[in-house]
Amino acid sequence: MDFAYDAHTEELRAKLLAFMDEHVHPAEAVAEEQRALLASPWDTPAVVEELKAEAKRQGLWNLFLPDAEYGAGLTNLQYAPLAEITGRSPHLAPTALNCAAPDTGNMELLAQFGDEAQKKQWLEPLLAGEIRSAFAMTEPEVASSDATNIETRIRRDGDSYVVDGRKWYISGAMNPDCKILIVMGKTDPDGADPRRQQSMILVPRDTPGVEVRRAMRVYGYEDHYHGGHAEVVFEGVRVPAANLIGEEGGGFAIAQARLGPGRIHHCMRLIGMAERAVELMCRRAVTRTAFGKTLAQQGVVQNWIADARVTIEQLRLLVLKTAWLMDTVGNRGAHTEIQAIKIATPRAVVDIIDKAVQAHGAGGVSQDFPLAELWAAARTLKLADGPDEVHQRSLARRELKKYL
Repeated sequence: MDFAYDAHTEELRAKLLAFMDEHVHPAEAVAEEQRALLASPWDTPAVVEELKAEAKRQGLWNLFLPDAEYGAGLTNLQYAPLAEITGRSPHLAPTALNCAAPDTGNMELLAQFGDEAQKKQWLEPLLAGEIRSAFAMTEPEVASSDATNIETRIRRDGDSYVVDGRKWYISGAMNPDCKILIVMGKTDPDGADPRRQQSMILVPRDTPGVEVRRAMRVYGYEDHYHGGHAEVVFEGVRVPAANLIGEEGGGFAIAQARLGPGRIHHCMRLIGMAERAVELMCRRAVTRTAFGKTLAQQGVVQNWIADARVTIEQLRLLVLKTAWLMDTVGNRGAHTEIQAIKIATPRAVVDIIDKAVQAHGAGGVSQDFPLAELWAAARTLKLADGPDEVHQRSLARRELKKYL
């Protein structure tokens, strides 16, 4: 395993680091100021559109898509260090590069499973950054960590499907630029195989019967930059049968294919979030004095910083190994490692950010530093794309099989 960055990756890293320093980080405060003046908090600040235009101009666009027909054609191993860099500003940078969830997963899904008409109508404008999208899977009435529990009904009626159900924490759905939802529900609720009961279907957001009811908060925050996390009700929503993605009963397999790359992208960005937290902690430590010494001279703070560096280096190697395996033996061959990084990365990054919060005192939980929002985002990823415990259960079973 050789994790040295190749020349193309190094070139893109240099461009992206410069883009972050020259454009993204200065835009963070500007975006907040502009958002305060918008008619709706869900509208996009002008500076975000300026960042997108500049990213396009510099060729830093759709870096996440390995298919050169649609994206930059990078391998997972090439994309990993770039995603890490964007994690230093997780609210702005991924959006600026058109590499933000849930659009990334939806674009991958459409590129892999959509038919030509679906790609023309929805994938192309998503690739161009002209519209946003949402992925409607999680439901409030059932434990959605077990996807076989999903109750939303997708019923065939002539040349249409009718969708009925209630979803929540549907990321992106509050954004007025969100034009399409990919909805997972059951087309065969009584089927013998519980993993062949679900299907996925494209539902335009303006379809009669779609009600975006409210924005769900995450630890008190509303994620304006990613279009919020909405509760969405589907009542008698009728769409053409041609909107079905793939075949009836294929929803579970499509979901697994979609979530694999998404999990590694989250972990890559989490490492960038941890690096930002360590940088802030170090800057705070050398400038604040308590009990006659700077924080940097306090043994406990030194331990926090040292432990954070060791942990980040370990996580980065595991993520790079996972990316390399995905490239060389496929997602199935990297199954154990994908689950391992999903378990380990959010858990460790939450702790690193927590220590940075502690080093900042009251400032750490305030709006004057990004740490509180970083903590909330990292903590949420212990649930998103499957709770840690689900991955631990699956990983343990895989290990135990060796001894049965």
